[in-house]
Amino acid sequence: MIKLVISGIAGRMGTLIGLLASSDRRFELSGGLESPKNSAVGKDIGVVLGFGEAGAKVEADFSKLIETCDVLIEFTAPEPTIAHLKEASNKKIGMVIGTTGLSPQQVEKIKESSGKIPIVFSPNMSVGANLLFKIAEDISMALDKSYEVEIVEAHHSGKKDAPSGTAKRLGDAVSKSRGKFPVIHSIRLGDIAGDHTVIFAGKGERIELTHRAHSRDAFAKGALDAAEFVAGRKPGLYTMQDVIRLGKAGK
Repeated sequence: MIKLVISGIAGRMGTLIGLLASSDRRFELSGGLESPKNSAVGKDIGVVLGFGEAGAKVEADFSKLIETCDVLIEFTAPEPTIAHLKEASNKKIGMVIGTTGLSPQQVEKIKESSGKIPIVFSPNMSVGANLLFKIAEDISMALDKSYEVEIVEAHHSGKKDAPSGTAKRLGDAVSKSRGKFPVIHSIRLGDIAGDHTVIFAGKGERIELTHRAHSRDAFAKGALDAAEFVAGRKPGLYTMQDVIRLGKAGK
């Protein structure tokens, strides 16, 4: 059984991942992390998640959970992600990182740490979105440059970063063959879980590639598949496409 610590356990994604993990035989919830001022700190993780005592606590200090952690799942903000990365790297604990809004310098720290520990790093943990990255790249390569490309992404009004990490990753996929990063249009409305569309428009026709997340369940399930993948694996920087390719997702 993989001992799992979830960072941001009282947040939207952390709570969902925790609830799915609590009923998943692959995992044992060994603790949660939250910011020091969060009311969940010091409470039993099961009480925080709403299913009763689980025998593991929510802490503000990752060092208190390190000895009972095989994999840390991180869907929080850039600063705590990098702080936890340093501790995980020192203790050789694998990480799943879905945090977005990271600076180039912070991304570089993740790359450096992957020389010591296994890390699955992806702006989007859903199987469908990661297939979209590949399809968008293939179509971009197949079409000549007379086709214009733009990306439209929509998320809930509480999402802090824009454009989304997924949209940026789609932009990278498209620009590989075009040498030019496409324009990205960001929408922040209501409770949209995540919509991404890549539009290729030529004379007389257009191609639209769209992925819509109906809920955050797809992201949470992908994060758990990634945690299984990373547990006990050799150091390296992996993506969800690695997880999918090796058959650990989409079951």
